[in-house]
Amino acid sequence: MRLLWMIFIFLAGAAQAQDRRPSHCIALAEAPGVQYLHKASFRDPVEKHDVRISYIAHASFLLQTHDGIDVVTDYTGFLGATDLVPDVVTMNHAHDTHWTANPDPAVPHVLPGWGDYGLGIEHHLDLGSMLVRNVATDIRSYGGVEEKGNSIFVFEVAGLCIGHLGHLHHEPNDAQYAALGRLDIVMAAVDGGMSLDVPTMIRVLRRLRAQVVIPMHWFEDWTLAAFLTGMSDAYLVERRPGNALTMSLRDLPSQPTIMVLSPRYLQDP
Repeated sequence: MRLLWMIFIFLAGAAQAQDRRPSHCIALAEAPGVQYLHKASFRDPVEKHDVRISYIAHASFLLQTHDGIDVVTDYTGFLGATDLVPDVVTMNHAHDTHWTANPDPAVPHVLPGWGDYGLGIEHHLDLGSMLVRNVATDIRSYGGVEEKGNSIFVFEVAGLCIGHLGHLHHEPNDAQYAALGRLDIVMAAVDGGMSLDVPTMIRVLRRLRAQVVIPMHWFEDWTLAAFLTGMSDAYLVERRPGNALTMSLRDLPSQPTIMVLSPRYLQDP
């Protein structure tokens, strides 16, 4: 009962402070550029028109804006040796490595990617310099289906459309693709087993046509290698130093590019 009560509390809180504004990722057909700048500490300031993406672990990323908004995806409650309290956390509950029933009560906005069983949930959180929204997908495992039990979260920030596919278990349908809109950057699970198989994930990414793909959720080097091999005919592959990228909407690569980051828990200076 206590677990159900906790889930009810943060589901109710997630519905607050989500006034509507239009999605520019759905409305805008053009995609200007992305610029890759030098590696920075997650405590360093972010320049205006930039967004910093730090790969923390598994499927958790930290997104940061110039005005100090911190967002963590697939939040498990542990970020590392840091006292950082994010402004927003998103979660999916296919496995306990993607969520927590006890989020830090100091986090202002806790956004679970699921709602009542089979009904899903809808988020449209306007933070000024960032809009956070979701597109519900199903969880499929062991012969069963939880409809709308996962969410693809989209972060519209600095003119960029950034998608985190979560624990995706099936290829989106046409309506889900349309709801996602344009995506410039995508974090995609490439384990090839627990989530989508590699050929299906490749098909999804080719249809999304994001200019930057950041692999996540791999368990062995060979699973990452299989994904990179399957994508190498149409995507450049860049292994970036460290766990972070700083990007801006200025100079998208002329060819779609996979940016491989090494996950690392946060550590305060």
